[in-house]
Amino acid sequence: MDDEQDSQVLWEGSYLRVMRRGRWEYVQRTNVTGIVCIVPVTDDGKLILVEQYRPPVGATVFELPAGLVGDLPGEADEPLAAAARRELLEETGYRAQRMEPLFEGAPSAGLSDEHITFFVATGLEKVALGGGDESEDIAVHEVPLDDVFAWLRARQDAGAVLDAKIFSPLYVYLQRGR
Repeated sequence: MDDEQDSQVLWEGSYLRVMRRGRWEYVQRTNVTGIVCIVPVTDDGKLILVEQYRPPVGATVFELPAGLVGDLPGEADEPLAAAARRELLEETGYRAQRMEPLFEGAPSAGLSDEHITFFVATGLEKVALGGGDESEDIAVHEVPLDDVFAWLRARQDAGAVLDAKIFSPLYVYLQRGR
């Protein structure tokens, strides 16, 4: 595989850079050190999901809470678990007693060089409304784990878009046992 030195910058914006490596064009984020995604599960067996409008797909998207790491001024060295806790609280209003790494992977290896680290959050306590920061308008949903796939299918049938990143961490979480 070609290394980073063989890459060429084609375009750079405020937050993204388009690169070329050989004949392959791909995207990099310019202002982050990582990405986290959280599988938040309440003590009574509910999965916490978020819903927000996503301009790139022009639709409301149902997702697991997630966010960027190291994107805040002075926080380039932010630990992944700390970012996961911050994003969970910001988006959902839940504070987690435990934030456990689940796995890490490339969410879109044909488009971007980014990697995402998945966490399971448990021991949840609702301490705020959630809804995101000033640039976000996030709705929070508590869905019983036993009903989550039917619930998601109903949302999709109603025209909503499902973030595919819901399924792989949820599968890994359920396979390892609750």
